[in-house]
Amino acid sequence: MALLSGISEAKILEVKQTEIHEKASQSIKSKGWLPNLFRGIVAKAKDFLQNLIREKDMPPKPTLDIDMAEFRHMRNLMIKVQDKAKEIKNLQDKVLPQLKQQLADTKGLFKGKERKALEVKIKETEAEIADRLDKIPDTLKADGYPDVQVFMRTFREMESVVEKYNRDLAEWEYQVSRKPTAAAKEQHRPPEKQSVLKHLREIQERNKQKPPQRQRKKSIDRDSR
Repeated sequence: MALLSGISEAKILEVKQTEIHEKASQSIKSKGWLPNLFRGIVAKAKDFLQNLIREKDMPPKPTLDIDMAEFRHMRNLMIKVQDKAKEIKNLQDKVLPQLKQQLADTKGLFKGKERKALEVKIKETEAEIADRLDKIPDTLKADGYPDVQVFMRTFREMESVVEKYNRDLAEWEYQVSRKPTAAAKEQHRPPEKQSVLKHLREIQERNKQKPPQRQRKKSIDRDSR
C-alpha cells in the first residue's frame, strides 16, 4: 500500500529500520524476548506507515510569493492617499458648494464686505483643493511611483495575490482539518509561507517602467486623480 501510494522504497525501509528493527533490538536488550511487545512495536510501525499513506494525499500548503511587509507598507500608503482623497472630496462636495450658496444668498446694498469675504474664501478653498490634488502624486513619488495610475496598478495586482493566497489557505486548512490524526499533520507538515521579496520588486519595477499615459489638461488631470 505504501509503495502504491507513492512512498519511496527507501522511506519504507527507513521506517522498517527505525520503527521496527532498532526499537525491537532495544526492547530485547532491556526486557528480553517478549512476543506481545514485539507485536506492539510492529503495530505502531504499521500505524506510522498508514499515517504516511494518508498524508500522501494531503494537498500542499499554499505559499505566498510576496513579502508581506512590503504589501503592508503599500496598503498603509494606500490608506494614506485615500484619506487625502476623502479630505479633497469633502472640500469639493461640501465646503465649496456651501460657500458658493452663501455667496448666492448674500444680497443687498450693505452686504458688499460680506460678499467680498466669501469670494476670497471661495478662491482660497479652490486653491487648497488644487494644491492637495497636486500633492497626492508627490506622496507616491517618495516611494518610487511616478503617478497614481502606476501605484494603483501595482497595489491591485499585489492585493489579488494576497486574496488568492488567503482563499487557498482557508481551503487547505479545511482539508487538513478532515485528516484523522494530529500526528499525521505534524509528520508531513507542508512548507511554510515563502517570502520572496524579489517577486514583489519585479512587479513593482515592471509597473514603474511602463510608459505613462498621455496627460490631458491639468484641470482634467487633477479631477482624474
